[in-house]
Amino acid sequence: MSAFEPPPLADEVELAAPPALVPGAMAHSRPYVAAPAHNQALGFPAERVPDWERRAVEKLGELLERSRALRVFLDSCVKCGACADKCHFFIGTGDPNNMPVARQDLLRSLYRRHFTVAGRLLGRHVGARDMDEALLQEWYTYFHQCTQCRRCSVFCPFGIDTAEISMAAREIMDAIGLGQKYSNEIIGKVHKIGNNLGLPEPALANTLEGLEEDVLEQSGAAVKFPLDVHGADVLLVTPSADFFAEPHVDGLIGYAKVFHQAGISWTLSSHASEAANFALFIGSYEQMHKIAQRIRQAAVELGVKRIVFGECGHAWRVAYAFLNTLAGPWDFLDPAYPVPQHIVEVTHELIRRRGIVLDRDANAGKTVTFHDSCNVARASRMGDAPGGQFVLPREVIKAAVPSFVDMHRDTTHDRTFCCGGGGGLLTDDLLELRIKGARPRMQALKEVVEQQGVTHMAAICAICKTQFAKVLPAYGFPMEMVVSLHQLVGQAIRLG
Repeated sequence: MSAFEPPPLADEVELAAPPALVPGAMAHSRPYVAAPAHNQALGFPAERVPDWERRAVEKLGELLERSRALRVFLDSCVKCGACADKCHFFIGTGDPNNMPVARQDLLRSLYRRHFTVAGRLLGRHVGARDMDEALLQEWYTYFHQCTQCRRCSVFCPFGIDTAEISMAAREIMDAIGLGQKYSNEIIGKVHKIGNNLGLPEPALANTLEGLEEDVLEQSGAAVKFPLDVHGADVLLVTPSADFFAEPHVDGLIGYAKVFHQAGISWTLSSHASEAANFALFIGSYEQMHKIAQRIRQAAVELGVKRIVFGECGHAWRVAYAFLNTLAGPWDFLDPAYPVPQHIVEVTHELIRRRGIVLDRDANAGKTVTFHDSCNVARASRMGDAPGGQFVLPREVIKAAVPSFVDMHRDTTHDRTFCCGGGGGLLTDDLLELRIKGARPRMQALKEVVEQQGVTHMAAICAICKTQFAKVLPAYGFPMEMVVSLHQLVGQAIRLG
């Protein structure tokens, strides 16, 4: 699995215990730099610009003009320490630079030097720094050790959002020609082909035909996986991982079975065959806009009445919080469904009014817990009950399996721990970091496995599922423990 040992899990959950400090423990961890072609494809400088120090300061000034919140976040911190031990990367690595406040200060130091009177006059005495090679390398290292999960902001008394600061720093680095390979290459594939995997339309169509054959052989039901069907009621926009790897593809099969039994006409689009919007991770509104526009174009051209998003955490966050601004208005949709829905909302409503019927016994022997994905539980919502409880996914799971168990109350809902692979970090360049960052979630999972017999952990985020499939074995859990929520639904649904 790796050339290093993951941090051991404790015999009992010790969420309040901060790790021992290991200064510089993760200073070596950094992703590959984007190739010139990847930067150019997005309109960024091919390589680091000659006057990058000046340009970095100018770009920060532009972001401060664009976002009043960013300036407030940079001005507000009083170093109270409330966020210090809330970051999964700090807990997993012990590196003090992974405390949210320390990561924020990497950008705050440049802000103070050039945009505050105290910083201009007193310099390092008030934590101000000039942009130089040393600071830039710290930025590239530690702003790529943030999954932008926002757990720290839940505990910050001022609501400072480290994710916004990380996104700003990455946007500045892209502006001077120091982009990250993983995110920039993926965004380029979406612009060129329509999905993160670079999967062209013929290959996508062939994949869907293969899934139809598989489901027919397994269940005897002619469940369709339609592509580019004009006049369908629903346009499903799902992460491209759903077309291939397990457990993702089992989730796609679950969506198809739900639509099939409910009699809902639906389609995928070869033009917009990707729900994910990695531009969020680099803070680029322009790139987010271009990706979102593909979805609008597909919906208009296909003449659909509803848009439904599949199991992808940050795709749903973009849809929930930004899609109307990025690609609206959506006035051509059915007035009963004027905004995009999450597939969990669709399935939950169908279960409630018995539009589909589930048989829990089909999942006999499974005791399931649920991983609240950050970008859904903390950065967006879906049909929540009063009090903000994130109930819909749990109710769908309970309808599909005989036994459900929640994790520790301090690791669920808006206090959930990140999987450790989000925010553009789901690359093997950062595998050591990802495994160490998963430690808090693995600790909470260990408790319910040992004390309550949990056999599976369901998730509704493609990144979470991919991350867990990689890191579960490092902590002694089987890879197959992580499942798609709609994998459970698909196994429980009665076709016919």
